[in-house]
Amino acid sequence: MQTEARVGVVVEGGQRALNSGHGGVAVDGTARQLAQQQKSLHQQSQIGTIPQLLAGGIAGALSKTCTAPLARLTILFQVQGMHSDVATLTKASIWQEASRIIGEEGFRAFWKGNLVTIAHRLPYSSVSFYAYERYKNILYLVPGLESHRRNTSADLGVHFVAGGLAGLTAASATYPLDLVRTRLAAQTKLIYYRGIGHALQTIVREEGIWGLYKGLGATLLGVGPSIAINFSVYETLRSSWQSQRPNDSTVLVSLTCGSLSGIASSTEKQDEV
Repeated sequence: MQTEARVGVVVEGGQRALNSGHGGVAVDGTARQLAQQQKSLHQQSQIGTIPQLLAGGIAGALSKTCTAPLARLTILFQVQGMHSDVATLTKASIWQEASRIIGEEGFRAFWKGNLVTIAHRLPYSSVSFYAYERYKNILYLVPGLESHRRNTSADLGVHFVAGGLAGLTAASATYPLDLVRTRLAAQTKLIYYRGIGHALQTIVREEGIWGLYKGLGATLLGVGPSIAINFSVYETLRSSWQSQRPNDSTVLVSLTCGSLSGIASSTEKQDEV
């Protein structure tokens, strides 16, 4: 009998400690436990679950709010040639430009465009993670890849391609909000756009619907490789960590791997510049 063959037997004083009946119960319990573990691992492998999407979106919005002053200073220095007071801006340091913003526009001006940044971050994160999971599943349907699903090189390639495609999809879907954020943040004394809605209406009226996608090509050239590296590094580090230390906190694993993958993708973007 197959059940009897799988029963653990302990011999003590020449007597069988476990009979086949108890062994059947033990086997059934072990099978259920293994099934639950596999289900749990499958759920953990899906990084695009609703709680994670919400947590990632909220964390991204909070981090963007905290770094909004530096982001606005960066944009002002990048577009300084567009302003009439270019001579002043060219010689200005970060502290001088920050002082000018406070004196002329008020302290709240550091957060110009931050509302649209938050509005952009939530759908961007959701689309990015959702698209990544879908692209990854599609790629594993390619003949030859399914049999190499546990192969490190094959998995890395799938994660890289799926991440790049997800980045392109998310950036294209949410680019109008990114454009509006940049234009609102670039405003100084002359207020041309009064808010998100007004900016969208003005751009469509004066530049046409395609005006909302000006600069999309250049953005995709940077976003595609960046997100591809981000996802592939994250997945590789997380898989390696969980295989060697399966009992570690998932929060610690996600936080550490996410930080390292973010650093790696940011470094790649700086190298391009």
